[in-house]
Amino acid sequence: MVYLFTSEAVTEGHPDKICDLISDAILDEILKQDKKAHVAVETAVSTGLVMVLGEVSTSSYVNIHEIVQNTIKEIGYTKPEYQFDYRGCGILVGIKAQSPDIAQGVKEGNLEVIGAGDQGIMFGYACTETPELMPLPISLANKLAKKISDERKTGKIPYLRPDGKVQITVQYSDSHEPQKVTTVVIAQQHDETHGGKPIAQKTIESALFPSIKKILGKYFTKETKIILNGTGKFVIGGPASDTGMTGRKIIADTYGGMAPHGGGCFSGKDPTKVDRSANYMARYIAKNIVAAKLAKRCTVQLGYVIGMSEPVSVWVDTHGTGKVDNNELISLIKKHFRLKPGQIIADLNLRQPIYKKTACYGHFGRDEFSWEKCDKADALSKEA
Repeated sequence: MVYLFTSEAVTEGHPDKICDLISDAILDEILKQDKKAHVAVETAVSTGLVMVLGEVSTSSYVNIHEIVQNTIKEIGYTKPEYQFDYRGCGILVGIKAQSPDIAQGVKEGNLEVIGAGDQGIMFGYACTETPELMPLPISLANKLAKKISDERKTGKIPYLRPDGKVQITVQYSDSHEPQKVTTVVIAQQHDETHGGKPIAQKTIESALFPSIKKILGKYFTKETKIILNGTGKFVIGGPASDTGMTGRKIIADTYGGMAPHGGGCFSGKDPTKVDRSANYMARYIAKNIVAAKLAKRCTVQLGYVIGMSEPVSVWVDTHGTGKVDNNELISLIKKHFRLKPGQIIADLNLRQPIYKKTACYGHFGRDEFSWEKCDKADALSKEA
């Protein structure tokens, strides 16, 4: 029996993504000066207002106001009529030092003894649906959202505004093979008028259609339904329309709902926070298992305790597609992947100012990041 599955992505102008980008921009600027800084920064935005909150322990100094303004400008909030722009928004900063109760458990120094910066459960996932070993719905949604944003920023479609969402529905066979895209839903902010004339939704849809067809490729059919701005208008958007907060798009950040999520967000957190680093490691493991052709689908879970370096659990599920027993895979994981937080940081080279790039269009499925390497696949394949 066929079934439908839907995933959503957002552009960098979405209120929640503004917050993720600001939080990770601050993290990057701190890491440029102090690679061992402990950072947990969260951002909230509303009409004309940005609040930056959190805990930071560092020997560096960064200009928070300047980072916030530059990030908002890069996103594209440059006009007062947006009711949120980089020149006019108020910026409130409430940052304090990291709790000493947490700091004493992280124990910087030897990679073997660095403790987890928090307790929690982290999931990684990979599958054979796309070349990047990601689920097709979220892969297409992220690529289309980025394409629409690029066309706005380059001026190809000059009347688009920064806020936007893309939702993709894929039809699957009963053997979990993607067959076609049935529905594309786009909410895209736009100007009221262009060239002195009101902008019709059909005009926007016609302008976006070539990109939609190109991104969907073979999954686009003559039956694919395109729904643009379901209310018929999307002029007031961004923080003037909805309050935004860091960490509210964790499903768009990961696998579009195709895999479980432990609940912790990534943005604004340095890599001692296993919410971030262990999720990256779990993806690295799952992707290498699938790349080794040991499974067509793979979910990995890691569990940690604050202040302790060894994970309390390692779990894997190949969803009935595995070529070897799941317990054998767990043994291979423990042999080929180092799972202590300090080791993860070292092996994935996570103390680098790379995080602003991760904040929009997905943390996974992008070859530029170390956790997307498949360099363990051959070894896993030979031993299995």
